[in-house]
This record gives sequence, structure tokens and C-alpha cells, in this order.
Amino acid sequence: MSGAEGSLEKAEIEILNGKHEGEIIECKFNPPEYSTSKQLNYGTLNATGSGASIQQFVDGSATTLSMELFFDTSETHEDVRDEYVGKFDALTSIDSELHAPPLCRFVWGKGIVFKALVERIEKTFTMFLPSGIPVRARVDVTFTEYKTPEYHQSEVSPESTDKTKAWTVTEGDTLWLIASKEYDDASHWRTIARANDIQNPRELEPGEVLELPPL
Repeated sequence: MSGAEGSLEKAEIEILNGKHEGEIIECKFNPPEYSTSKQLNYGTLNATGSGASIQQFVDGSATTLSMELFFDTSETHEDVRDEYVGKFDALTSIDSELHAPPLCRFVWGKGIVFKALVERIEKTFTMFLPSGIPVRARVDVTFTEYKTPEYHQSEVSPESTDKTKAWTVTEGDTLWLIASKEYDDASHWRTIARANDIQNPRELEPGEVLELPPL
């Protein structure tokens, strides 16, 4: 594609909090490609008496976004570290206001808006002036998606976070099993026990109706 209609907006990285809040790292060249990845973790449960194993979902890791960015100041003879590459240091340094690295947002037109923390940065300098000043560099960067704890909770069980539900006990039900199915976390059996004034979590009667409160 050619012409203004086919040109891509320049990608940029905006720092969202801390002492560098509002600062923007502009990408001189858009990345030629990018990759995303997400990993799911499963635990193995042994079925009693059968010798078989069951894969049970444990959790999912955050999505990562990886790319290689290029920077060049060979025409102006400016130090590429001062103009571009050095600004990445703020993304991996402990911010004095936050006591942690800052949040950032990678934006590339309307195609990508990715709120994240920087997981890894690797800088490679590939061209130098006779004085030794670098004027060309590439930066390999990996972003890890940031979501609030409230988002993670709603993502685990969107139906359970905003209203109380009813659960009719059937043969073989336990509080641990119900909590695992409803909240995706067996440890929340105590939430169910408190809501229903259950003193002995092992004594559930088939047909009994339990209230499952929002977390």
C-alpha cells in the first residue's frame, strides 16, 4: 500500500504512573512484526482407586507481547541513547514514588493498545560514529499485560462476582467441590460455609439449598 491512507501510525510507549507519568517513547520505525503468548497451568490429580490422572486447571499467566524495535540517528549524528534508547531505562527502574517499575501502555494505531509492565529489555548497538557514540540500535522488549486484581476476580467467575446464587446440593457434593466449580478456587469453601452458617463442612444433605455469595 502507498500514500497517506496506507501509511501506518507510529507506535509509541506511554508511561502511565510514577515520576515519569505522561512521558512518551516514540518509535522511529514501526516493528516489522510482533508476537503474543499466553500460558495455561494445569495440575495433575490422581483419581482414587483407578490409577488414572485428571488434568485440573490451576491458573493462567498474563499475556505477553514481544517485539524488536529499531532506532537510528545516523543522519543527525545524535547519540541514539539520548534520543531514544535511554528512555527505556525508566520502564525497568524502580520508581521512587511507586517503589516499583511504572506501568506503561504500548499503542500502535487502532491495532494494539496494550497496558503492561515491562518484563525484559535487551539493547543492541550496531553503528557508531568515529568518536564511539552509538547512532543505531535495536531494542528487544517484552511486555507483560497488566490487569487489576478486580479484573482477575471477575475473569475467574463473572457470574459469581456481582450477585448471590443458589446451589442445590446433590449426592457427592462437598464445599470444596462447589467452591472449585463456582469460584474456580476450592479455598473459597469458607466463604460458602460462613454465608450458610455451616459448622461442619463435611455434612451436606442432598437437596439442601446453599447461598453462593459474590466474592
